[in-house]
Amino acid sequence: MSQESSQGTLHRIGALVDEGSNPFEIACMTEVFGIHRPEAGGLLYDFQLCARQQRVPMRQDFFTMTELAGLRVLDQADTVIVPNRPDTSSPRHPEVLAAITRAHERGARLVGMCSGAFTLAEAGVLAGRRATVHWKWADEFRLRFPDVVLDENVLFIDDGDILTSAGSAAALDLALHIVRTDHGTDIATAVARRLVFAAHRPGGQRQFIERPIPRDTGSALSAALDWAERHATESIGVGDIARRAAMSPATLHRRFRAEIGRTPLEWLSALRLAHARRLLETTALSVEQIAHASGLGTSANLRTHLTAETGLSPTTYRRQFHSSGRASNSSVQEARV
Repeated sequence: MSQESSQGTLHRIGALVDEGSNPFEIACMTEVFGIHRPEAGGLLYDFQLCARQQRVPMRQDFFTMTELAGLRVLDQADTVIVPNRPDTSSPRHPEVLAAITRAHERGARLVGMCSGAFTLAEAGVLAGRRATVHWKWADEFRLRFPDVVLDENVLFIDDGDILTSAGSAAALDLALHIVRTDHGTDIATAVARRLVFAAHRPGGQRQFIERPIPRDTGSALSAALDWAERHATESIGVGDIARRAAMSPATLHRRFRAEIGRTPLEWLSALRLAHARRLLETTALSVEQIAHASGLGTSANLRTHLTAETGLSPTTYRRQFHSSGRASNSSVQEARV
């Protein structure tokens, strides 16, 4: 979805504030979407907080948000963000559900934060759709909404016009994914650097990782991952990584699944695709040259991976996100640092 609305102005985001919501997710959305971002050339979105009432108590009544705009904001928003809800068994107010339904019917993008997926499902927009929610609510969600295809093992799911995220920290992952989708990799990386946050944790990463990746311990796996990241664009394979880690390919596969939540080949392909996206955004190299330079090999392979990740062909992706029409040189340079 473009960062500009149909009127050519900044893409409008309406973030709903609901009673008892966790302020962390709301703060994440405000930080990423709502403030002036000098590292990205200025404002990225027209962002506004709104609610059914002007005064909304936050979780455990720790503080109250006041002077919020009304739900009419959602009738004009290009993207509607639905917050988490502490009491998933309590129905949302009919006016809130109706506003979400209207937004969906006119083609707005909907974003559910954590247990906000319950609100989206209650509004009737998730039937037959893919979604995620925090793992602690997965059983309850399936019981109440069996027509939703739920996957509680991922950080977030992008199902086109409806996106959902898992726990609190995944709100930042999803927010940066949205920036990356709307503005490209360089801008998202620049924002992530400003936040001192990982630029790209893919949505398919598991919510719960059994053991943290030992990147700072000098372990064999840590050294192998560092080596693979430096050589990802070259003709290396899973066997090469396994040898560097002094493991059998089967053991390496088990370690990756337990610690990263994906296979070694998936991880390596994601590194190569990220490099290919940067080349599409910042160079005039042909698609075939980029496929070779990124380690993906052929333009057909690049097209397959990019389409699966973004829904766009390499040509369309370049047309939409090439940096010459999207950001100032200073912004792009900062993103590469």
